[in-house]
Amino acid sequence: MEKHFTLPYDGGLIEKGLPKGILHSYENIPVEIRRDSYVASEEIADLIIKAINTAPTDRLFRLGLTTGSTPKTLYTELAARYELGEVSFRNVEVVSIDEYYPSTAEERQSRNHKLHETLLDKVDILEENIHVPDGSVPVEKLGEYCAYFDENARGLDLMVVGIGEQGQVGFNEAGTSLRSRTRLVRLSYQSRKRQSRNFNLDMSQTPTTALTMGIDTMLSAKRIVLMAWGEDKAQAVKAVVEDRPTPACPASFLQNHDNITFYVDDTAAEDLTRIVAPWLVGPCDWTPKFIRKAVVWLCQKVGKPILKLTEKDYLENSLGELLELYGPFDKININVFNDLQHTITGWPGGKPNADDSTRPVAATPYPKKVIIFSPHPDDDVISMGGTFIRLVSQGHDVHVAYETSGNVAVHDDVVLQHMDAAFQLGFGDHFAEAKALVDSKVPGEPEPRALLEMKGAIRRSEARGAVRSFGLNDNTNAHFLNLPFYESGGIKKKPRTQADVDVIKEFISGIQPDMIFMAGDLADPHGTHRVCTEAALEAIEQLKEEGRSPWLEKTHVWLYRGAWMEWELGRVDMAVPLSPDEVIKKRHAIYRHLSQKDIVPFPGEDSREFWQRAEERTSGTARLYNELGMAEYQAIEVFLKLY
Repeated sequence: MEKHFTLPYDGGLIEKGLPKGILHSYENIPVEIRRDSYVASEEIADLIIKAINTAPTDRLFRLGLTTGSTPKTLYTELAARYELGEVSFRNVEVVSIDEYYPSTAEERQSRNHKLHETLLDKVDILEENIHVPDGSVPVEKLGEYCAYFDENARGLDLMVVGIGEQGQVGFNEAGTSLRSRTRLVRLSYQSRKRQSRNFNLDMSQTPTTALTMGIDTMLSAKRIVLMAWGEDKAQAVKAVVEDRPTPACPASFLQNHDNITFYVDDTAAEDLTRIVAPWLVGPCDWTPKFIRKAVVWLCQKVGKPILKLTEKDYLENSLGELLELYGPFDKININVFNDLQHTITGWPGGKPNADDSTRPVAATPYPKKVIIFSPHPDDDVISMGGTFIRLVSQGHDVHVAYETSGNVAVHDDVVLQHMDAAFQLGFGDHFAEAKALVDSKVPGEPEPRALLEMKGAIRRSEARGAVRSFGLNDNTNAHFLNLPFYESGGIKKKPRTQADVDVIKEFISGIQPDMIFMAGDLADPHGTHRVCTEAALEAIEQLKEEGRSPWLEKTHVWLYRGAWMEWELGRVDMAVPLSPDEVIKKRHAIYRHLSQKDIVPFPGEDSREFWQRAEERTSGTARLYNELGMAEYQAIEVFLKLY
């Protein structure tokens, strides 16, 4: 079975034996937190299969479903369980929640097509029992059609649906009424931007309207299961579960249902009270890092540095258990202050000939062999560019491995501009050839391979220029792995296979590193960062199991995060301060990725350029360290030590 990466456990709420009423005391919808989306999907599949198999046989079991990235693992699991003979869908009626408008069932991007492709075509459901909103209904008949669909969609036995990053459910956008029913809606710019991934990032081809089941219709279901995976859903999960119902967050209205459960993975749960401040809920497992997490939280709550916290601060903020077990308060303050201060180092590869007893990285060996895995050709400089520069300048043998080509993230206009530049320099006129490839693209279909090769070459040249700017030999120490899973020619990637793992195994074996840095971002359970990290960790595990790489036992793995968010200080094992000059060098290295500058292909909700996000993130971390009583730095990059 394919293994999936989760962050290591390090203290938290002791849930065993805790009454459900206390466990969910801050939640208006009870939340079930699971290690990852795969474990959660297995449990939801169990729930669906039990509901189908125990339902009365004198009528159809009515199941509400939707598409998108959230239910992919669930549908894979349901199809597998059907193949094993655990469930039949012959007595099931499926009602889909939404559809683009206008669209036809034959269009590859349609919700109807996706639902068939991911689940319905793989099970024995009867076609007449499938009901998806019809995106081909003439506009003049939409009112009548929506009323008809709504009437037939009410009273579902079970509805299983994911939520969006702004708390959307179905295509119900911010401003949706509690009384809303099936209707035509206008999609927000943010939703269209996200949906454009299904249309080769072409906003002109992405629908502006859609048909969706309304909130009132959803609330008529007998049972509702919500799902959310990844840290990019964390804010929405908190709003849906803990805040008051509001039209600004449509899924929050589902708090009014009396038989609803919300399944989330660890990262989507990060903003919930029982994760952020579990001592407010019940007894905790107080590991050293968890104690640090609590003290940092307390400092931010009362607006004080660590060494100014008082016993009263602890007691008035529900940290009496911590005092009883590990007090007095001033001892906790000193221990946490020293613990946090010892994460700071200007020598990310270890300081040679120095006492390393309290340093995050050992002094020997020196110099170290270092691998930096970069999922895309710019994640290295965006996420840990300052540390990268420091490792090179301090004499370590640093190798950067770009795991994917990043080709689909290059705009067509950038390719044409490069072709024109080559012509102006006298290297031949290939502009018309490139333009013909661009014009031959079909929405929803993979891009022409020749065009992808051009885009991949652009990304490689940018990555080489970036590392060359701070002294790395781009011929010997910059490696382009081109993992096979990425080369689908479109936004949707191929499954990770042993072929991806083998590429990484061969590379690691050739370098035999002392330190490995890799991406720890888990924002999207189907995203490139996660797939690359899981492939790299699987490669390391296989090399250890094969027993031919004894040097790996002394190799340490460090995780960085990307341009969107940072590690919370409770998790940090190493903090590398950057000088003003190093911040500028890092910025200039990011600038070398010209195809990603000014027009960010995948901006999410943050329209700033990557260098702006990176500098805000690292300066914010430095500011937080300073507010806790540490020295003041220009910027700090932080890392978690996996092992």
